[in-house]
Amino acid sequence: MNPTGSSLRVLVDKWLAPNDYVHARVVRFSRMQDNRLRYVCVEAVHPARTIAIFFFRHGDGSWCVFPQATHRPAMMTRAA
Repeated sequence: MNPTGSSLRVLVDKWLAPNDYVHARVVRFSRMQDNRLRYVCVEAVHPARTIAIFFFRHGDGSWCVFPQATHRPAMMTRAA
């Protein structure tokens, strides 16, 4: 795992702020079709609203709130 990356637990605590009265739970998990990387949807039911956020696992083992960028075709020139 990337030591500078975030764990899923740290991100859930940061974004959903679970506590003794508000519990966070995983409501969906799977893999993305194009690159087979994992994702989870975590939900927290607060008194005023329900919050659900998708977290994506990157190739280095860290978790983020955005998917990993896909590799795109690129053109290169060869130096003479």
